Amino acid sequence: MNVKKIRPSKYLRYLYPLNLFGTQRTKEILSVNPTAVSQREEAADVFVTIYDYDTGHIEEKKLTGVSGCLSYKSSGRISWINIDGLRKADVELVCNHFEIHPLFAEDILSTNQRPKMDEADNHLFCLLNMLYYNNENRTVEQEQISIIIGKDYVISFQEDAKRDVFNPLRDRLRSNNSRIRQRGADYLCYNMLDLIIDNYFLVMEQLGEAVELLEEEVVRSSNKITLGHINQLRKELIVLKRNIPPVRELVNGFIRSDSDLLEDRTTKYFKDVYDHIVQANDLTENYRDMMINMHDLYINNVNLKLNEVMKVMAIVTCLLAPATVIGGIFGMNFQTIPWLHNPYGFFIAVGFMLLIPVWMLWVFRRRGWF
Repeated sequence: MNVKKIRPSKYLRYLYPLNLFGTQRTKEILSVNPTAVSQREEAADVFVTIYDYDTGHIEEKKLTGVSGCLSYKSSGRISWINIDGLRKADVELVCNHFEIHPLFAEDILSTNQRPKMDEADNHLFCLLNMLYYNNENRTVEQEQISIIIGKDYVISFQEDAKRDVFNPLRDRLRSNNSRIRQRGADYLCYNMLDLIIDNYFLVMEQLGEAVELLEEEVVRSSNKITLGHINQLRKELIVLKRNIPPVRELVNGFIRSDSDLLEDRTTKYFKDVYDHIVQANDLTENYRDMMINMHDLYINNVNLKLNEVMKVMAIVTCLLAPATVIGGIFGMNFQTIPWLHNPYGFFIAVGFMLLIPVWMLWVFRRRGWF
């Protein structure tokens, strides 16, 4: 009979308060070295979704390889090629066929990149992260997406094939009367950026609810577990801080760009996205300030509890002082002490030991000391 060996440390570590501070999560968030060669794992499966459309017609196609999307370089209509799952050979094949700059291919395959926008060789390139909130782990997860705008096509590279924020965009593309079917590739890119940034607000809304619950917890009871929750939430706000402000520069790059790939009438839409990302950045700063204030509130509550304990101890010490003095005086080893042989001396001494503290309590209470 095989008996599974139980490791107490596996379960006791959850009882140790310092494990609430999540040092492993800190390493995940802060371990970024842009000079190191990224070791991206090759995707097990690659899924390609193609939307080739114009005003009156749309073709939707799903492929399991990138070779089938190469013919859409000049289809005569607007093409959105979405590639889920990154492999170095596939990315290089697509970039070489569409004549995309090699630096863009390196950025697509890189990890932990800062959101940015660039243009070269008749292409516009932007890289940013889609954010998701994991309710089970109470963490903010991020997925890198790279978007390339060319002549009548948009190519997007995603890491995870199971989720993204583009379902509303797909529904609009399938609608014959949608505005996106009547516009160019730049308008398609605008819609993609708009959905990514709008999803930031959904993530921040869930974080805001966590902040409210944590604020109630801090006010109600401040302990090491509460401090661990504060520390955990502050780390998730770091993820927002690292992703949202750079996107403002990214969108501003589209507004200032003089590329022929961007129509003048699309600029106002990018300005609307810019307003949204500025608002998201301000909201992130507000959450950051709230967490700082919450940490200060936690420290103040801990100090207040300590002061209450010291106050009680000080009062108890003062109340016991008369008994200590009386007992010390009548406990001295002298032959002549007043009332030493009085038959009622013990009761008189005990009476004073009780009456004086009662009188002191009345004085303390009258002066409002407790």
